[in-house]
Amino acid sequence: MTEMHLMEKYPVVVLEVAKDETTFKDVDEILTHLKSKIDEHPVASFIAIFDHYTHTSNLEDCLLSPDILDAKNIICCFGKQLPDPVLMAVRPRSIGVAEMADKFVVSFIEAPNPQAQEAMVSWVKSMVNK
Repeated sequence: MTEMHLMEKYPVVVLEVAKDETTFKDVDEILTHLKSKIDEHPVASFIAIFDHYTHTSNLEDCLLSPDILDAKNIICCFGKQLPDPVLMAVRPRSIGVAEMADKFVVSFIEAPNPQAQEAMVSWVKSMVNK
């Protein structure tokens, strides 16, 4: 698992999982797994799955790496409190899953809530199951 600053400003967590390190065969199986983790969580709430690959590939002037075979986001929220309306700027959370020929690349922006961050790290690490 790598922590980085994407474009020098976004704190991102990235995990690359070789296909021989996991039993998951494709992005949809991983999203089903992550959704089960969200559903089991006492605070997290599932919102949606966004097919980023299809969206981007359907745009007229798209830029899509030929190495990406599929790419989707699962969106959820850990919003247990809303003491300030500005907090909505960092919600909801999104975990991106991209499939490459030999691996899956999973990424998300670091959560300001330590419990949400810990949960997402745990969920993503659970993909390495071989």
